[in-house]
Amino acid sequence: MTDLPTISVIVASWQRPDDLRRCLVALHQQDHPAMELILVADPAACAQVGAALPPVSRVIANPGGNISVARNLGLDQAAGAVVAFIDDDAAAEPGWARRLAAPFADRQVIAATGFVRGRNGISFQWQAAEVDQLGRDHPLDLAEPALLASRAGRAIKTQGTNCAFRAATLRAAGGFDPAYRFYLDEADLNLRLAGLGLTAVIPAAQVHHGFAASDRRRADRVPLSLHEIGASSMVFLRRHAPERQWAEGLELLRADQRRRALRLMVEGRIEPREVERLLLTLERGIAEGARRALPPLPARPAPDLDLAPLPGTGPRPARIIAGRLWQRRRLAAEARAAAEAGAVATVIRLSPTGLRHRAGFHPDGYWEQWGGLFGQSRRDDPAFRLWRFGARVAREAAHWANLRQG
Repeated sequence: MTDLPTISVIVASWQRPDDLRRCLVALHQQDHPAMELILVADPAACAQVGAALPPVSRVIANPGGNISVARNLGLDQAAGAVVAFIDDDAAAEPGWARRLAAPFADRQVIAATGFVRGRNGISFQWQAAEVDQLGRDHPLDLAEPALLASRAGRAIKTQGTNCAFRAATLRAAGGFDPAYRFYLDEADLNLRLAGLGLTAVIPAAQVHHGFAASDRRRADRVPLSLHEIGASSMVFLRRHAPERQWAEGLELLRADQRRRALRLMVEGRIEPREVERLLLTLERGIAEGARRALPPLPARPAPDLDLAPLPGTGPRPARIIAGRLWQRRRLAAEARAAAEAGAVATVIRLSPTGLRHRAGFHPDGYWEQWGGLFGQSRRDDPAFRLWRFGARVAREAAHWANLRQG
């Protein structure tokens, strides 16, 4: 790993102590040997670092309300050649930071991104895509690592909870634009960096994203307000699209959000009266986005700091711990012990059923997958298939080995 660039991982957090703890525990298991961890968090979380929360390299107070500002605060104290970003409600696979950093050994690479698994830990929430000047995503069919160049009117998109940039390039571009308090902030950056170099898309650089509750959405992903989506979308159009295309962009946005609200109503997750209320918050956001100041973004200075590597990161042995549903306590205890001994532990827990599988990272420091011995664990699996216990464990273990054994 002598050619592996150093990396600063930045976590911006706001009042999610349980999610944050899980995120930090997973980052302590990264196999990148020269990684510093920078936390930009609310005062309560900052006070708990090293106690209820795992230690980090640097702690910075988060003023709240603007993820772009928080990320820039982290960038300003990042000493790594590469800076990576992950949300506080996400857990990174052990090889995530190493896989994101590795492409930057090529001087043409200025950005990198990986794949994001959803709340069930199995399906992908986000894979590869381009973003256009209206802020619209265009999926790319990509299963292997690739170095991609942006093209006219489109940039390779980096996902906010799973992205990395060459630190010098990001600073020269002015970092993240504070006009985006959240939403489209990384897409804006992708378009600003278009033409300056290549973006690496690394499918095996994976994180599991939980979509935790916030002041803008419930834990079940139902939005409480669409205000900032409207405001950031209008800012994006002003930054990147010709004025003659603004109306088209706004109509597409309105149609998307109306479909979203109506779907939630049909599913019984919101009341009918909530549809128009949500759409009103969208319109008010659009109006505010039209008024927001859009000053130029001056280059940000590099910090006069040495890398502060997080102790204990680097290659780790992987261990599979498998058993039946009724052995849950024993399996958990064995996994905790393995994690404390320095292993990347994965528990595979099967019941004698056809239940679909789920997977994720446990706050106690181990990965787990659970479901029926005969149940579906991949989208292309049949809903029910006969398996012997040992064969099923071997199949699932081989899948995760690609991510958890360097």
